[in-house]
Amino acid sequence: MTVLVTGGAGYIGSHMVHELAEAREPVVVLDNLSSGFRFLIPAEVPFVLGNTGDRDLVVGLIREHRVTAIVHFAASIVVPESLRDPLGYYRNNTMNTTMLLDAAVATGVKHFIFSSTAAVYGNPAQVPVAEEAPTLPISPYGTSKLMSEIILHDTARAHGLRFVVLRYFNVAGADPFGRTGQATPAATHLIKVACEVALGRRAKLEVFGTDYPTPDGTCIRDYVHVSDLVRAHSVALAYLRNGGASATFNCGYGHGASVREVIAAVRRAVGHDFLVETAGRRDGDPAALVADVTRIKATLDWQPQYADLDTIVRHALSWERRLAKRQAATG
Repeated sequence: MTVLVTGGAGYIGSHMVHELAEAREPVVVLDNLSSGFRFLIPAEVPFVLGNTGDRDLVVGLIREHRVTAIVHFAASIVVPESLRDPLGYYRNNTMNTTMLLDAAVATGVKHFIFSSTAAVYGNPAQVPVAEEAPTLPISPYGTSKLMSEIILHDTARAHGLRFVVLRYFNVAGADPFGRTGQATPAATHLIKVACEVALGRRAKLEVFGTDYPTPDGTCIRDYVHVSDLVRAHSVALAYLRNGGASATFNCGYGHGASVREVIAAVRRAVGHDFLVETAGRRDGDPAALVADVTRIKATLDWQPQYADLDTIVRHALSWERRLAKRQAATG
């Protein structure tokens, strides 16, 4: 009954590992540490350094640890970077997912949870956006994830694999107990960047576009706390183990916040102002992305605990302070 967590030393994956370990689920982590950190996961959890695209490695790992379910986080996730390096994104996200699925089929793994993204919707015509909305990604990142979804559907149909696809909206915050959080240098997550600027760890925050068709001209996103998101993975795994049919779910709260509203929340949390500058729009950024969460609430036993922007920001800020102390101590 071991769960393989790919990308388990990364931001979201490490939260998943802590959740599984806390529930006393046998778990093993596969990560190449390109953007993850070994210190983010419990020392007692088995860790394998490697790539999901290494089929032989994955097959051996699954057999050695008797893996029965895979939760697949490992991926490249930065939209602007994907525009500069589309081949890298198709290689790391789509091709490696294909090899991971090949290994899963070869070893009889029956349950697969896939980390997808709201970027598959592109610039949706209707917000909130439901799972049935057209999938028209506007970045190689979104396309690489959509292609992986299609491959997963076809593989499941041919080989009896059952899966849950979770399409994340904007993941933010950190573990409320301070065990893990977003630690990647030069990360692009708005709330993380704003917290770093507020703590003096970056010089300024840039707002990319102030002329969007939104109430204050800045982009609106559905920010979901990482701990709530990880809980959705746990209940999705229970759903599959209880015989649930393969399904795709949006993961968000059904309400959004603008860039300016996020900045205001960080200012409230830190208690002082910080430098914010405006810049032009970035390619690949839709004006608004908010989840229609009707399906996930009707199907899964998912009860978010932290669906509040100020709480998300407070946890993110606390993590940044811890991370700064750790980095100062380790040099």
